[in-house]
Amino acid sequence: MTRLITIRESRPRTASALFVLALSVLATGVISGQGAASSKTQSDQANDLAGFKEFTIRVEAYVKLQKTVESSLPGLSPTDLPELIAAHQQALARKIREVRPHAKAGDVFTSAACEAFRHAAHAVLEGPHSASSRAYMQPGAPNPGMRLAVNEVYPDTEPYTVVSPELLAALPPLPAEVAYVIVGRTLILIDVQSRLIVDVALLVLPPAS
Repeated sequence: MTRLITIRESRPRTASALFVLALSVLATGVISGQGAASSKTQSDQANDLAGFKEFTIRVEAYVKLQKTVESSLPGLSPTDLPELIAAHQQALARKIREVRPHAKAGDVFTSAACEAFRHAAHAVLEGPHSASSRAYMQPGAPNPGMRLAVNEVYPDTEPYTVVSPELLAALPPLPAEVAYVIVGRTLILIDVQSRLIVDVALLVLPPAS
C-alpha cells in the first residue's frame, strides 16, 4: 500500500537559519580545536562549508518549487482514505516531474557539496563512532543494488535507512519536506510527500571496513 513517508530525521525549521547555526558551531570548533591546523586544512574546511551552503540553497529552491506545486492540488485531511493519499502522492510526483523534466544527479548535490558530504561521512564512519553508527543504520537497510534515478519514485517496497545521530549531526539540517536516505554507499535526498528521488550523491559514504 502506498503511504506517506514519516521520516523525521529532518528538523522542521528554516534550512537557511539552521545552516547559519551549524556554520557558527563548526567555525567555533575550528577556532578552538584546530588553531594549529595547516592553511590547507583550513582551506579544505572552508571549501566544505561553501559546498554545504550551496547544497542548502538548492534544497530551499526545491522546497519552494514543491510547495508551489502542492498548493495547486486538492488538499488532504487526516481522515482521507489510503487510496486518496496514494492518488495525491502520485499527482504530486507527476507534477513535480513536469516542472523539472531535465532534473539530473548533481542539481542539488553539486560537486562541491558531494566533496563536503564525503568528508563528513568519512569523518563519522571511519572515526571513533564508526561501529555504533553503522550498527544503528544496519537494521532494515534497503537493497544496496536497487536502481536509483533522479525524478523516479523511491520504491514503496524498500525500507528507509535511519541515519545515525552522529552522521545526521555532521550533515546540513533539512526542512521537513525532504529527508536523507542511505542506500549502500549512496546518499539520497528524497521528497517526503511524493517519495520522489530529488537527487543522489553516489559513493559518498566509505565502504565498511
